Amino acid sequence: MKIVLTGGGSGGHFYPLIAVAQEINEIVRAQKLVGIKLFYLADEPYDPQALFENHIEFRHVSAGKMRRYFAVLNLFDLFKTFIGVFSALWYTYWIYPDVVFGKGGYASFPMLWAARFFKIPVIIHESDAHPGRVNLWAARFASRIAISFTEAAKYFPKEKTAITGHPIRKDVAHPLTLGAHQFLKLEKGIPVIFVTGGSQGAMAINETVLDILPQLVEHYQVIHQAGKNNIKDVEKRATVILGDNPFRERYRLFPFLSETALRMTAGITELVISRAGAGTIFELATWGTPAIVIPLPESVSHDQRHNAFDYARGGGAIVIEQANLTPSVLLSEINRLLNNRALLTEMREGAKRFAKPDAAKLIAEEIIKLALEHEK
Repeated sequence: MKIVLTGGGSGGHFYPLIAVAQEINEIVRAQKLVGIKLFYLADEPYDPQALFENHIEFRHVSAGKMRRYFAVLNLFDLFKTFIGVFSALWYTYWIYPDVVFGKGGYASFPMLWAARFFKIPVIIHESDAHPGRVNLWAARFASRIAISFTEAAKYFPKEKTAITGHPIRKDVAHPLTLGAHQFLKLEKGIPVIFVTGGSQGAMAINETVLDILPQLVEHYQVIHQAGKNNIKDVEKRATVILGDNPFRERYRLFPFLSETALRMTAGITELVISRAGAGTIFELATWGTPAIVIPLPESVSHDQRHNAFDYARGGGAIVIEQANLTPSVLLSEINRLLNNRALLTEMREGAKRFAKPDAAKLIAEEIIKLALEHEK
């Protein structure tokens, strides 16, 4: 049995594929299935270590990103996609997989096109409340469609669509508390706020947090994942802003968090301030952590605003749109939430109700089922 995984362009597409691959490998071991091989076809390996650890073979298939606005790069990327389709056809012919699992994004298009050409069964997963263009196209011929958000259901055929939630890797799904304060060099008994814009950071969030940093550290501890591209600038500004502040040690700045640090942060955090990517939202829900989510503006992302409000309706978060994000508004909301224990408890319960921790397992089971049917 051969299974091809495709998608990419960002960690939001790549790591759910890894989560599903982990569950496929678990099922293979539990059911003592033999002869199963996993392949990942995309324009880059993204995280070669994760591929190696999960026994996934990488094959390069070029792909170009089609921007929603006019850009000369669109012409070059169209050519890359054209070449990628031929590469995908070649690999598909030689691998001849029993099923293809597509996670969406521009990097999945060539392989999905090849799967359609060879009439190979396809399963797709849509992370966002507002689907991407590749998945909307692939839904026409996909055998199964999995979605994270209820709101996305209206875009897909009802008879082959299931609300599974978002696949989360095993190694980040479970928070750690033992030794977390020591590991992160924080005091016990003082509320912890986790600020993140993802591994790349978020300038608008970073700047607003820096503006209220002296007020924050007076009452709270702050773990700030500023993004590797922003770390030097944020570090310089934070050093100046805090200066001789007696509470400056309550601020912990990172370019990004390792898996261990992320799990420990999740274990002791009382409030998260973040963007509204699907992966982030479902991690927060799985952790049961209350959040203030600040989606990217509609002009930048058509997904995050829908994600944010869909999640907020469940009670796990409040939404501040970027146009309304000011230091005074953010500080006021932080204080309002952290000074209302009953409200925080309600938000934790709302987050946990929203979470779907079995998403990766459900998708993996369907992939194997479809692959077995195709083998016959």
